[in-house]
Amino acid sequence: MTTVRPPIFDFDDAFFWEGATEQKLLIQRCGECDTLRHPPTPMCAICGSTNNQTTQSAGSGIILTWIVSQHPTEPDAEPRIVILVQLDEGTRIVSNLIDVEPTHDQVLNDKRVEVCFVDYGGTVLPQFRLAGVQS
Repeated sequence: MTTVRPPIFDFDDAFFWEGATEQKLLIQRCGECDTLRHPPTPMCAICGSTNNQTTQSAGSGIILTWIVSQHPTEPDAEPRIVILVQLDEGTRIVSNLIDVEPTHDQVLNDKRVEVCFVDYGGTVLPQFRLAGVQS
């Protein structure tokens, strides 16, 4: 079982973690210019507005890049595939790809993925699976 430390959230990203517990992938949206951004920030980098709103992502996109990550201080921890996903709505998110054996010789760039939510001992995290793959 993977051990996960609960996230430490603040005013700007509490909505994201609360959404995850409800199995919703919420993305911050500027209330003035509609720019989507992740991770959440206090102010829009495009127009400077602090009118922050949220929108629910469909949770699908493509893998832009990925790595097999081995924990640096826990050598017995299982390796994992860390991915950068370009969501269909246009913003990006870093997460893990699950239900795929982590090997370095895979071709994962441009593969379609879908969000899923995994409860790691009370901490719910948005993770991704290859599109169309159910576990």
